[in-house]
Amino acid sequence: MRQQSNPFSREPISVAKPVAWRPQLAKQKGGTKQAALTERILADIDAGVLKPMDRMPTHRDLARDLGLSVQTVSLSYKEAERLGYLSGEIGRGTFVKARVTDRAGRMMLDHSTNEVLDLSIIRGVYLDVHESASRDVLRELSEGDNASFMRPCRPIAGLDRHRETARNWLRTLNVDAAVERILITNGAAHGIFLALSCIVRPGDVVLCENLTDHGIIGLSNVLGFALKGLPTDDEGILPEALAAACAGGGVRALVLIPTLNNPTSHVAGAERRREIAAIAEQYGVFVVEDEVYRPMIEEDLPSICDMIPDLGFFVTSFTKTVLTGLRVGYLVVPRSYSIRAASILRVTSWSGTYLAGEIATRWVENGMAQNLVRIQREEARKRQQVAADILGDHIASSHPLSLCAWLKLPPHWTEESLIRSLANQNVAVTPSEPFIAGPGHGGGIRICLGGRLNEVSLVKALTTVRQAFEQLPPVYDIGSIG
Repeated sequence: MRQQSNPFSREPISVAKPVAWRPQLAKQKGGTKQAALTERILADIDAGVLKPMDRMPTHRDLARDLGLSVQTVSLSYKEAERLGYLSGEIGRGTFVKARVTDRAGRMMLDHSTNEVLDLSIIRGVYLDVHESASRDVLRELSEGDNASFMRPCRPIAGLDRHRETARNWLRTLNVDAAVERILITNGAAHGIFLALSCIVRPGDVVLCENLTDHGIIGLSNVLGFALKGLPTDDEGILPEALAAACAGGGVRALVLIPTLNNPTSHVAGAERRREIAAIAEQYGVFVVEDEVYRPMIEEDLPSICDMIPDLGFFVTSFTKTVLTGLRVGYLVVPRSYSIRAASILRVTSWSGTYLAGEIATRWVENGMAQNLVRIQREEARKRQQVAADILGDHIASSHPLSLCAWLKLPPHWTEESLIRSLANQNVAVTPSEPFIAGPGHGGGIRICLGGRLNEVSLVKALTTVRQAFEQLPPVYDIGSIG
């Protein structure tokens, strides 16, 4: 058994022996030996034959036992690692990963202390008032005439009344746009997709924050553009970095979250927004302004889109600030792009969902949307205070009105080992990897404070996180201590 030193102890720490695993591979019928081995690894992990934290046989040993080349085993391990089943650690070997995302993915609302305490998904707080409001509006809809919103299939951009109400809502966010520039979408992610589909082509360069919403990173793969993350401070993208990137040429668009960025929660002040707008206008770069969290902030902040209406796309929705299931978004486009945006909307989903649009419209008209936003602010303040009290200096960045917090990783943990340890204690969090779009991010984990978690469950989850941060890793993770 190989020995590694532990800086916290004078005694050597043993690294676990590889598991005694010698699989029988199925006979090939047109497939490859690599594919057969990968399939067996995945199947045995899913079946529990290989357990979380098991150390896999070395590439050379398994190749010898199975009569395969070392390259075949290496490629198979790499594919299983890419799929989230294995984790290779330099100098230590390859280990079976705890399938955190699978456990957390089955969990949306926390009802008991025996279930996963899910801090991995960013969503609005859901209280009894949200349940009551939902039931009331659905009852109201069921008892009235629904012809105006259940029978039409046009206009594509949204029903006239819905777009007019959207215009009024957008004005509260400092966006003054004509109705013909507004499209009703199925949430903010849908709106961002439509905006980028209007302006980017495969190979175009799109800029963003170095830590950004994973949806933007996913879209770069779908639409084929090159995503480049820029360095940030506590107000978001640095203007000098933006100017330098634009001056280099080839930049088509900038996508940013100026208010309560996910995952860092930074908020760009008025002057920062004006600087970004000026740079974008100077270089003719489009700006997609993702303001899904903007209703949370009462501060009078200008909209970048409103400053450069010929280059600016503005996106917001109700999912994070009013009700998670109310997947209705508003997209503002430059006037010259209204026809193109509507045509892309038609071929992707025909239109926004009129029924959901009707609920959003009624809630804006009768004040319920504004009331639920106020409740969301109050809950965010309470939960951020709880997080601050429990986690203290472990919080690297957050905001009193944010639904998440970014935590700095203790030097004696790796992200993978920490998340694995928390998963074993039924707490799910998110590592930095899904958010990384550029250098200089520093690493960390994101915790989310919304959803159905009550105060007792939230305190329990955050206390578990703090206690994990203050512990040393288990012996099988000692190799991560540097």
